[in-house]
Amino acid sequence: MMRIRNAVIRVLTMLVLAAPAAALESGAGTLKVERMAKGLEAPWAIAFLPGGAVLITERGGRLWRLEDGARQPVRGVGPVAARGQGGLLDILVPRDFARTRELYFTLAAPQAGGGAGTAVARATLNETGTRLDGWRVIWEMAPGSFGGRHFGSRLVEAPDGHLFVTVGERGDRPSAQDLGRAAGSVIRIDLDGGVPADNPFAGRAGAVPAIWSYGHRNPQGAALDLKGRLWVVEHGARGGDEVNLIRRGANYGWPVISYGTHYSGASIGEGTHKKGMEQPAFYWDPSIAPSGMMIYSGRLWPDWTGHIFVGSLKFDHISRLEGSPLREAERISGPETGRVRAIEEGPDGAIWFLSVGTAALYRVTP
Repeated sequence: MMRIRNAVIRVLTMLVLAAPAAALESGAGTLKVERMAKGLEAPWAIAFLPGGAVLITERGGRLWRLEDGARQPVRGVGPVAARGQGGLLDILVPRDFARTRELYFTLAAPQAGGGAGTAVARATLNETGTRLDGWRVIWEMAPGSFGGRHFGSRLVEAPDGHLFVTVGERGDRPSAQDLGRAAGSVIRIDLDGGVPADNPFAGRAGAVPAIWSYGHRNPQGAALDLKGRLWVVEHGARGGDEVNLIRRGANYGWPVISYGTHYSGASIGEGTHKKGMEQPAFYWDPSIAPSGMMIYSGRLWPDWTGHIFVGSLKFDHISRLEGSPLREAERISGPETGRVRAIEEGPDGAIWFLSVGTAALYRVTP
């Protein structure tokens, strides 16, 4: 009887998730858009498992596994500080997952006294894909703070096997220029949370050794290009959202230089340039509130090889960037692109994105 009941629930779930294909217009022609899951609550990230299943994080602390049209919960997520912009955030399936079954997460980790800090956790997915075992925080921004904003926080596995993690400055602007704090930085750690000896500030007294680059505001997107280089997209204030090519030890200027202004309209720092501080590869003014970032392989759309795709939380579109110098080639938008939080390339070259506005996950094909 229980098997029959479960089978009925599975069929009903598949019927609920199924949706007619829609279309988006783009410079490469009409794109087919399929809704793969709906009814998500503050979805934040997706990742692909070998075999075709998709993992979805929700900021409130839930993890879902989507397979064959059915969405099932994955238990075992550890404590998260789900308030403001914090909670369960990014997820990474590393290259050695088939051997280790380990997954990596970023989150706002609750800290003593009620504060929270961006953190990285590791856990093992059981063989049935229904539970995480051994949840453990392996790196944590400490101390955190009591604000509920600017956590970052994307995870990228580097070609050499290290982890890059983007960390927001938590609304404390000067901290992004303080090497003694992890706020407003890109960090680089080992898969066990240790610090590589060749990190640029590993031997500097008073510096956080995990820092790889600094002077960032709130980097919510990160991806490797086809040469294995790390790119980051980050929120400006009022204007000045930036796309940055990340260099070892570099200072990206926040809050000393910026192409935006404060929300009050007041100027930021010392202008747009300063010696020793990096210029963005591209910036938006007005702000689009960028989030997830993907750099496309060209598998299904050869003309898009190496192009950067960024989701907009503010203007409900996907921005496509190309060229050198980088320029915005088009904005892809439709009813499905409300508050795009994450965008990823699937194993077959399809483009997947999460919409907070429609509470849904979509798959895009030619």
